[in-house]
Amino acid sequence: MDTRGYQLGYRSDIEGLRAVAILLVVAAHAGVPWLAGGFVGVDVFFVLSGYLITGLILQEIEKAGRMNFANFYARRFRRLLPALLLLVLCTCLLATILLAPGTQGEQAIAAATASVWMSNIHFAFGRLDYFSPGATSNLFLHTWSLGVEEQFYLVWPALTVWTFGKGTDRTRSIRRLKTVMFAIVGASLLMCIALTYTSPQMAFYMMPLRAWQFATGALAWLYFKPPVSDLSASSRPGGNRTSFLAGWIGLALIITTAYWLDSNSPYPGWRALFPTLGTGAIIVAGIHTTRSGVSRLLSSRPFQAVGRVSYSWYLWHWPVLLLGATVVADGDASYRAGLVLLSLMLAIASYRWVESPIRHQKRWLVVPRKTVLTAVMLMAVTSMLCLEWFNASATWANNPVQRRYVEAHSDVPLIYSMGCDDWFQNDQVKPCAFGPHDAKHTAILMGDSIGAQWFPAVVRIFNRPDWRLLVLTKSACPMVDQSFFYPRIGRQYTECDSWRTHALHEVAAWHPDIVILGSTSGYDFDRTQWVGGTTRVLNAISAASGHIYILRGTPHLPFDGPDCLSSRSRLPWRRPQNSCIASSYEKNGNDVYQWLQQAGEHFGNVTFVDMNAAACPGGVCHAESEGMVVFRDSQHLTTAFIESLTNDLAKQLQQPTVDDFHSSVPLSKRH
Repeated sequence: MDTRGYQLGYRSDIEGLRAVAILLVVAAHAGVPWLAGGFVGVDVFFVLSGYLITGLILQEIEKAGRMNFANFYARRFRRLLPALLLLVLCTCLLATILLAPGTQGEQAIAAATASVWMSNIHFAFGRLDYFSPGATSNLFLHTWSLGVEEQFYLVWPALTVWTFGKGTDRTRSIRRLKTVMFAIVGASLLMCIALTYTSPQMAFYMMPLRAWQFATGALAWLYFKPPVSDLSASSRPGGNRTSFLAGWIGLALIITTAYWLDSNSPYPGWRALFPTLGTGAIIVAGIHTTRSGVSRLLSSRPFQAVGRVSYSWYLWHWPVLLLGATVVADGDASYRAGLVLLSLMLAIASYRWVESPIRHQKRWLVVPRKTVLTAVMLMAVTSMLCLEWFNASATWANNPVQRRYVEAHSDVPLIYSMGCDDWFQNDQVKPCAFGPHDAKHTAILMGDSIGAQWFPAVVRIFNRPDWRLLVLTKSACPMVDQSFFYPRIGRQYTECDSWRTHALHEVAAWHPDIVILGSTSGYDFDRTQWVGGTTRVLNAISAASGHIYILRGTPHLPFDGPDCLSSRSRLPWRRPQNSCIASSYEKNGNDVYQWLQQAGEHFGNVTFVDMNAAACPGGVCHAESEGMVVFRDSQHLTTAFIESLTNDLAKQLQQPTVDDFHSSVPLSKRH
């Protein structure tokens, strides 16, 4: 098919589609519950880029007979770089003021890679899952998609020109280009689907695994090019019924996917087909008209206004949400809405005074090679400044005051250094044992990291003659017989299921006198799963155990404890003395505790232990109490604080307090 007779002009429906994409992304990041899958807006941007860039390249080849690479990259830099560097510099400046020094190092590295459009590679190889809890604190996480886009811009022109060739047979060139695009779709999609389940970070962040989405946009151009006409798209007559239906179906696919998916969905994989195909359908539907159907809706003024600032809004919304949360640790919806509005205002300002003026200055294209060189130098300088920030933050974090809070993050139980807990690496049961092998009595501590945090107190309680303590823990693995998707590794946590089955079998074989179970209440189970899964666990060990104690999960703070204290100690004017506190009440935590009690009420040897009153006296959790750091993050208690609660736990376990007996067994003795 000949490329002559076709042109790529302004498409108001595409501008509106950008608005849909950014609204979905912002909604998901702002915590709108019924749009948790709004991250699919990024997929929309990828398909649009594939369509537009392929069209621009082929048009230039047709008109000029060749591709001016320097001019192409100069335009991309002029369009995208100024707003990005402004965002990076402003965010870094605010982060040095608002964030704890111990957290600034990772932010600086991410900023440095974002400045050179390589943050997606940093996050992929840093094994930071987009949906994991740790990801929500990185100010530059959202720049991964910009890295993917820029890497696409880097390779796509050369690939397209090389595939198109220099021959005069345009039909053959287009046919060859289509074949290559289909090959990219097939190979990239298959690898993406496979790696979504085996290496989800690679599938999510890396450009080659997203290339099929760009190629889908390219195919939309190759098969459905807009015809040259003296009429703009907005003034052409209405399209046919097929186009009308395709547009609405495409929008429905995008919105439905955003509603359907959440952070527990393996992504991208085959699920990404829906927003990708939906975007393609909308593009095709709007090629001949923007005066009917979805194209008319997307061409309306509100969508045009939002679409116009979509790039700037994408840049600003995420850092504003995160930095705003450091000022006021409040999850209230109205507060998040205010931050979203603030980010939109910043985006409008950035668009009006930075992005738009520079974008329309033609002097940057007079000598495109000079523009490209200048842009690369600015990126390098910004990246080096970020690395200087990294060095300064490391020095800052090592001063005596700050080091106390930095070390609180690593104040973890001894068992983690003894190899008892292999997290998701394998399903082997490797208990740590304390006390004589031939002891008359056996106590077992079993659970996830919340259960493991109580080890310092439990080992002191049972550090007495005739007792042996066995510890079986697996991080993020609840004492609930229920399979689940683990966002941090991007797949089903099969190792947990297998480990729990084997561990319960061994516990029953040991016939322990006491079993202590502990899990966080944060797992995404409903009432039926909590009750049923806990019942199955108790069925497996109740008959063989003397007594079973189930620990209530620790309250979850809306902030990181040591980081809050660190920030307050540096800037007392920003955080008053009593600011690093939070209520211990959590509706979900209360519900889960009641469901656990429902599961245990059918067993005569099960008792429930609630240590929250001791950890958070008066229903208030303090990040620091009597000179002691209480939390090592937003949920786990420090080893030092746990040890201070030993006697409180002993009383609830109906055991002698440590003051009532003389310790005779080394705490770290393992058999």
